[in-house]
Amino acid sequence: MDRVVKSYRDLEVWQKSVVLTKAVYQATGSFPTQEKFGLVNQMRRAAVSIPSNIAEGHARSSTLEYKRFISIAMGSVAELDTQMIISADLGFLDESARDDLLQQLNDIGRMLRGLHQALSRRAKI
Repeated sequence: MDRVVKSYRDLEVWQKSVVLTKAVYQATGSFPTQEKFGLVNQMRRAAVSIPSNIAEGHARSSTLEYKRFISIAMGSVAELDTQMIISADLGFLDESARDDLLQQLNDIGRMLRGLHQALSRRAKI
């Protein structure tokens, strides 16, 4: 049975992306001070962008607009994925934290792709 989605807050992908955002903030808190305006800022902005674009898209008046914002969120997933790999390669993020964050990010990316496909089908009706 499908759940009724009254708000973006009801979407599991939004909920998971908020959890991920908090985890990114925690993980980047131990990065070197000189990265405050580099990777830390970029990673936090990319993470925040994911649930923000899900919410903004959900609030839009058309399916096509919603789909566009989900596409933007998917781009932020790819951006954050890249930044996590770079951070681990530079030794700012340990392997265990990287793997945990990447798993969360992969789940969110999969869910966003599914939502994007569902919106594409709805837009054709």
